Amino acid sequence: MENNLVYTHRRVKVIEGWEKAMEKYEMEKCRITPDWDPWDAWYTRSEKGKYELTSVELTVTNLCNLRCEHCAVGEQLVEKDGIPIPIDFILNRLDEIETLQTISITGGEPILSPKVVKETIIPLLKYAKSRGIYTQINSNLTLPLSRYEDWIEDVDVLHISYNYRHAEDFYRMAFGNFRKEVSFEVAKSLFERMKENARTLSKAGIFVSAESFLSPFTAPYIVDMHQTIQEMGCKRHEVHPLYPSDFAKGMSLLTLQEYREAIIHLLDHRHPDLWILLGTLPFFPCSNQDEDLTLWKRIFVDESNVTARQDPDGRNRLNVNVFTGDVVVTDFGDIPVLGNIYKDSLTEVFERWLAHPVAHKYHCYCQQARCTGPNILVAQTYYPDWVFKERKALITLD
Repeated sequence: MENNLVYTHRRVKVIEGWEKAMEKYEMEKCRITPDWDPWDAWYTRSEKGKYELTSVELTVTNLCNLRCEHCAVGEQLVEKDGIPIPIDFILNRLDEIETLQTISITGGEPILSPKVVKETIIPLLKYAKSRGIYTQINSNLTLPLSRYEDWIEDVDVLHISYNYRHAEDFYRMAFGNFRKEVSFEVAKSLFERMKENARTLSKAGIFVSAESFLSPFTAPYIVDMHQTIQEMGCKRHEVHPLYPSDFAKGMSLLTLQEYREAIIHLLDHRHPDLWILLGTLPFFPCSNQDEDLTLWKRIFVDESNVTARQDPDGRNRLNVNVFTGDVVVTDFGDIPVLGNIYKDSLTEVFERWLAHPVAHKYHCYCQQARCTGPNILVAQTYYPDWVFKERKALITLD
């Protein structure tokens, strides 16, 4: 692989051509690093000059043992799952996507049901491995470690959420919308198990990526959370805005100034060996504020082990519900259903999305500033009056 890619600071340049390089990815995947994040929409857009469907996210369950106050899919959680679409049918649909690079598995809590693990998750992981496709599974890691044995080594990224100072925070936040009474002792046990599972799996070589959202509650403690995530052995700390969706609709959001201050505070006090990935960053190189441009340059040029991911949602990814077959552009947005895998191929649905008015509104692109425009929820929340396609980048990255 080293002969096919030239690694530069914060980007990967394909020398032999995208198609030839992708043939080699099928034989040997590049290690995920700050220089290569296969979920990032930047690579396809910058190399191909257009967006392609490279990522599929599958909602494999609506069951969860938690009811977190910030859950962006909380209203969809149920007490009993429906009957899933046969996995062979789903794999056949995935097989139709020649450009597929990543598969994400989400819920609910995907590991809660052993049947889901056996009949859906393991076949998906085996399929991805056979095609050289990167995989991510989103889990809260509160279940016994034995539930992850025999298959977790086939997962490229084990994604968890971490937004707590201590067990008391976890108790309040993770059971904020639970309809049954849960004791603090039970919540504390789950909290400690999550941290211990993360440490154990990290030591075993699993790529554990912990995500924190920034809100008025978490922002003052983000450095403390970052330190705990480092102590858990995680390879990456993802930082995102709080998405005002589902359970989180009524929660307070940071102002842009507060968000900026939190990011700068984290960068000033971060652990240098822990990769920070800023997802759906609510600042742009077309901003008229110098402090935004300074921050953009700091993230993309000045800092080591810090990246800002160009959001796959709305650019190179679709979400599939394995019970209904419905396809949406994100599992927590408000864009109506785009199609259904019973009657539509995923490439057809993706082309339909590219022609959608919302896609046309937000699919701007600035090569010189390494920006593919805003996440839809971020744009609607913080920049409702901006016409992104009419703006120009005010900074050029070397």
